[in-house]
Amino acid sequence: MKVTLQVALDFVNADRAISIAKQAIEAGADWLEAGTPLIKSEGLDVIRRFKDEFPGHVIVADMKIMDTGSLETEIAAKAGANIVCVLGAADDSTIRESVKAARKYGAKIMVDLINVPDPIHRAAALEKLGVDFLCVHVGIDQQMRGKNPLDFLTRLASRTHVPLAVAGGVTSETAPGLIQAGASIIIVGGAITKAKDITRATRQMKKAMATKKAIPSDIQKKYDTAGLCEAFSQVSTPNISDAMHKHGAMHEIRSIVPGLRMAGPALTVETLNGDWAKPIEAIDKATKGTVLVISVHGGRTAVWGELATWSAKRKRLAGVVIDGAVRDIDDLHQIKFPIFAKHRVPNAGEPKGFGDIGGEIMCGGQIVRTGDWIIGDDSGVVVVPQEEAQEIANRALDVKEQENRIREEIKSGGSLGSVLKVKKWEKKVG
Repeated sequence: MKVTLQVALDFVNADRAISIAKQAIEAGADWLEAGTPLIKSEGLDVIRRFKDEFPGHVIVADMKIMDTGSLETEIAAKAGANIVCVLGAADDSTIRESVKAARKYGAKIMVDLINVPDPIHRAAALEKLGVDFLCVHVGIDQQMRGKNPLDFLTRLASRTHVPLAVAGGVTSETAPGLIQAGASIIIVGGAITKAKDITRATRQMKKAMATKKAIPSDIQKKYDTAGLCEAFSQVSTPNISDAMHKHGAMHEIRSIVPGLRMAGPALTVETLNGDWAKPIEAIDKATKGTVLVISVHGGRTAVWGELATWSAKRKRLAGVVIDGAVRDIDDLHQIKFPIFAKHRVPNAGEPKGFGDIGGEIMCGGQIVRTGDWIIGDDSGVVVVPQEEAQEIANRALDVKEQENRIREEIKSGGSLGSVLKVKKWEKKVG
C-alpha cells in the first residue's frame, strides 16, 4: 500500500480535535484517528462527528479493545469508523470476533502491539487470524523514558506480510527512517497536534514522507540522559512542577538576581548558621555545570557573598541554592551568576568547618541528594530526583509544547476557559 499519514487526535475535547483535524486535512493528512482519550471522553458520537465533517476520509477509532471484540467493533463501525483498533494482548477469541464483526460491517482491524511480551511471535499469530494492519506502538509514557519503535519495526517488517503502522513520538526527522524500515502507515500525534502552525507541520511531515529525507523538527524531540541539561534549559520551573504532578518545588527560595536561569546536577552541602567553610570547600570539589545546594536550615547569617560568587563563576558552576542567607546583593547583581536563597542580609559568620559535603540534605522543604537535578528561574527552584530526570525532562517539554498549542488557539480568538472547556471538566462532587 502507499505510505499513509494518520493523524492521531488524542484530545479530550471534540471541538479542539475537529478544529485541528480540519487544518491537517487541508494540508494533506490521509487518515484521521479518534484517539483513545477522545473516545473515552466524548463517546462514539465523536466518530459520527468526524464522519460528518470529513466524508470520504478514513476514520480510525482507537478503541484499544481488550474484550467483547464483536460488540465493540460493531458499535465503532456503525458510528462510522473505517478502521477499529484492538489490543494485541487480547485473547485470540477477542481478535477473531473483532475480525468477524469488522467484515460484517465493512470495517478493518488494526492490532496494536503495545506492551505485547513477544511481539514477533504474536504478530505471526495475528496474521493467521486475519487482521488487516499491525501497529508497532511505543506509548507516550514509554517515550518519556527514551523508548522508540525503530528496532522492533525493522525485525517485524521482515517477518510479516500485513501492512505495518508505526506510532510513538514520530516526527519529520524520524518518519523517513521508519518508512525505510518497513512502515506503510505513519501515525503522528504531537508533532502535528502540538505545533503552532498545524498546516505547516502537516505539510512538512508529508514532504519528509514523500522524499524519505529527514526534515529537522523543533517539537516532540525526546532526550536521553546525555541531553538533560539542554532539555531542562528549555523549560520553566512551572513546566517541570506540572510534569511532576505539582511536586518538587522548594519553599521560600527565590532568585537573588532576576532574569537568570540555572539547570544542573546537585552537589549538596550541610552547614550551620553563618559557617561558610563547607560552602567554600564545595566550590573546589564541584565540577563544571554543578549546582551547589546548601542547607543552613533557614539561618539568617550569611554563608555566601561576592567572593564566593566570583569563585563559583570562575569554576563555571551552574548556580547555587541556599536555604539560608546571602549578602553583597549589589555586587551579585553585577556578577550575574544564578543564586537562589531564602534571606538577604549584610552580616556574615565565621568559617568554623562544621557540616558535610555530598550527603542527603533538606533544602526549602525538599530532600536533595548529590546528583539530583536542580532547576531555577524567576518562579523558584525545583528538585528532580536523578532516577526520574530523563522522564521528567521529556514530560516537561511535553507540557511546554501543549501550552504553546493552547496559546495559539487563544490568539485565534478563544479563551483559556473555552479552549479547555473548564466548566465541563470540573470534578463532580457530592
